[in-house]
Amino acid sequence: MTAEELSKSGLGPESGASGHGSPEASSAFGSADSAGLKSDWSTRIDALRQQETDLKRSIADLQTTYNRLTQDQFQKIQADVGRMVQQGTADLEQRKRTLQKEIETLERRQERIQAEMRTTFAGASQDLAVRVQGFKDYLVGSLQDLSVAAEQLDLSPAARPTAALEMAARGDFGTERSANRSSPRRTAEPASGQPAFASNAFQDQTERIRSLLDQYRMRPDYYGPLWQLRRTFEPIHAERVSNWFFAQGGRGAVKSMGSRLQNVLVASSALSILYALYGNRLRTLVLSNSPERLGEWRRGLQDCLGISRADFGTGQGVMLFDAPEPLAQRADRITADNGLPFIVVDEAESVISLALLQFPLWLAFAPDPMNPVAEYDY
Repeated sequence: MTAEELSKSGLGPESGASGHGSPEASSAFGSADSAGLKSDWSTRIDALRQQETDLKRSIADLQTTYNRLTQDQFQKIQADVGRMVQQGTADLEQRKRTLQKEIETLERRQERIQAEMRTTFAGASQDLAVRVQGFKDYLVGSLQDLSVAAEQLDLSPAARPTAALEMAARGDFGTERSANRSSPRRTAEPASGQPAFASNAFQDQTERIRSLLDQYRMRPDYYGPLWQLRRTFEPIHAERVSNWFFAQGGRGAVKSMGSRLQNVLVASSALSILYALYGNRLRTLVLSNSPERLGEWRRGLQDCLGISRADFGTGQGVMLFDAPEPLAQRADRITADNGLPFIVVDEAESVISLALLQFPLWLAFAPDPMNPVAEYDY
């Protein structure tokens, strides 16, 4: 209790001086004040106790409310987390099923592609590579031929020695071709320098040819000189070549062997024998209707005869043509220069130009009517 409260209640120092003057009155008055003070303190204590009780009750209520709110919040969070986990799990399951379906689809596609690669892709890619390489070889050879022809051009104003060269200079090729087609076929006279393979007339050549055929068949030389056959020669190949020499006189068609590689082998053996007989006079002219096939002929002849790219050109060795007209013109020039043209016609040529039949040596491969093929498989 403060000093002011004590002063008001009469318990302070001032109360002694301002009393009623008698001791009895002071004693009675003090007794009454003491009783009032006790009552006031009791009331205050009871109020504080009640206040304490209320505070404890409020604290308990707040604690209960807090616990309830915390529990509700926790349950709500737990429910949200559970729902999120469940939803995420469902999404993952759906993605898993989708991925499994895609994996199965890709596996089936892989199996199908592998099956197609085993059946068709390998052959298609190989055929494409052969075609591209053949076209490349043909272009390179054509450019080399063009370069050699440009170097050999006579640009002097002198008169041309023959009427054929005059027609070529004027570009009158169509008239020459029509004249060749309309005129009767010229027969090859067995004059000096022209080959003849009849066994009764040229016994020395017959023996030489048979000896070379036996050598190719029984004693193959895989590292022999250039223009000599370097591959295995079977009896069926020897039969084709022997029939072409002795039964057809070096001018005619033989039945195809069924593949261009085998046909190249037969032509290479004939070319090798002719080269052994006539040496550098021989000029081989190959006719086929596509650059890819000409490229195959180039590679096949190089492989069978050991020759190189330098042996393919306009003035020597082997020349490649995709049309009969320029081939016939080139053969005419070779004949005029005392050369000997040997014409090889690929099986893909279904029609032989009449202009080619005038020359003494030509070998054509005829398709087998019992086993026709659209294209070769290497």
